Amino acid sequence: RNLLDMDTFSKSDPVVVLFVQGSGSSEWKEFGRTEVIDNTLNPDFVRKFVLDYYFEEKQNLRFDVAVLGAQDFLGQAFVALGEVIGSQRGRLERALTGVPGKRCGTILLLAEELSNCRDIVTMQLCANKLDKKDFFGKSDPFLVFYRSNEDGTFTICHKTEVVKNTLNPVWQPFTIPVRALCNGDYDRTVKIDVYDWDRDGSHDFIGEFATSYRELSRAQSQFTVYEVLNPRKKCKKKKYVNSGTVTLLSFSVESEFTFVDYIRGGTQLNFTVAIDFTASNGMPSQPTSLHYASPYQLSAYALALKAVGEIIQDYDSDKLFPAYGFGAKLPPDGKISHQFPLNNNADNPSCAGIEGVLESYLQSLRTVQLYGPTNFAPVINQVAGAAAQVTDGSQYHVLLIITDGVISDMLQTKEAIVTASALPMSIIIVGVGPAEFEAMEELDGDEVRVSSRGRYAERDIVQFVPFRDYVDDSGNQVLSMARLAKDVLAEIPEQLLSYMKTHDIKPRRADP
Repeated sequence: RNLLDMDTFSKSDPVVVLFVQGSGSSEWKEFGRTEVIDNTLNPDFVRKFVLDYYFEEKQNLRFDVAVLGAQDFLGQAFVALGEVIGSQRGRLERALTGVPGKRCGTILLLAEELSNCRDIVTMQLCANKLDKKDFFGKSDPFLVFYRSNEDGTFTICHKTEVVKNTLNPVWQPFTIPVRALCNGDYDRTVKIDVYDWDRDGSHDFIGEFATSYRELSRAQSQFTVYEVLNPRKKCKKKKYVNSGTVTLLSFSVESEFTFVDYIRGGTQLNFTVAIDFTASNGMPSQPTSLHYASPYQLSAYALALKAVGEIIQDYDSDKLFPAYGFGAKLPPDGKISHQFPLNNNADNPSCAGIEGVLESYLQSLRTVQLYGPTNFAPVINQVAGAAAQVTDGSQYHVLLIITDGVISDMLQTKEAIVTASALPMSIIIVGVGPAEFEAMEELDGDEVRVSSRGRYAERDIVQFVPFRDYVDDSGNQVLSMARLAKDVLAEIPEQLLSYMKTHDIKPRRADP
């Protein structure tokens, strides 16, 4: 909108060139160009850019607006893909800059998720009077589903369980994505083979039939019966009718929502930080301390905070982040606290942006005394209390805990995690320093679900990573941060979806 006019006798003929920056790299590469629109300062471009989107990565984009041919530069805008997706209705307006002393106008960016047929089908089938294949007993039938491909070949996409010793099996209901069944083409052939299971793997072919997604979907209102035919038998026997029938008993479809659906529908990510101020970190003024910030590089704590925070902040509209410390003695009376606000404001512990959190963290290092023990439960319960206030899916909380070591309140922490697992929240733990982190691995719950006093966590909400695994050998901090953010944030979309699904919360429709 309102671009600079570079032509003498008419208006500019603008084009937009998109550049992308590689993860952990400062190099910009051209990704693509829009069409040129002649003679306008308010162009609406039709050509779309199709990008792969990764929540856990900082995907930096640069849009250069120019007049093609004359090579006149009209301005540019820098933006992260997450900012566009996280903005209201996936629509972001950004001022163009880059021409000294001139107002360059604005660029409007709209992001939409490509439709990829996210429906999931649940169906149940039974069979009647199938051919007897076993010498001493009846058949042990199972079904194999195949999707047809563009080139006329077939790809297996589902096998039912085997039902033993019957010619009239009833198979269990099963669920399959529509993508897997027909690649979103409702009229594409779906071939179903019926086999008799044999222990040695040489399963006997009973027969086959063909259908399509569209035909199967009609079973929502009626039973559909298919004849099972064996082509070889049909050729040999004149009186051959069929090798039995298969009946579709039920067929239902539901949509599977994505992380982007919820973000576009207005779900806000609320980011809270908790930093370990226990004495085991070492005196902050000493170069051996994990909190030591040299003039040349950030401490491990600051790096972890920046890496994760800079991605999450794109999805938080107010950019205000509550930030706490734990395990320190506070002035003036030396009282030990496990959830003190880094900005020293108990009424409003929020800091403005990740830079504000960093500033408050460095200020706290100068004023509090590092002490102990290492207690997680108070700050987990603090965020859980906030998460419990709004459970309708419009808010989701992410707590980042950065710590150097052995946890002192393991039982209470497990209890807090089990309680929090029923709430809209996730917990990221980054372990810094050389300690062994067995307890953190246990809290992660990837292998064994966290439990406390006989209660199990409703879902896995904890992701733990040791910071040392991400330190780049060449000392490239940007690369270290990109790798760390990628791994610690990778599970957040899935955890958010698991909460929404468990509580049957559908995304709100974005306003048109």
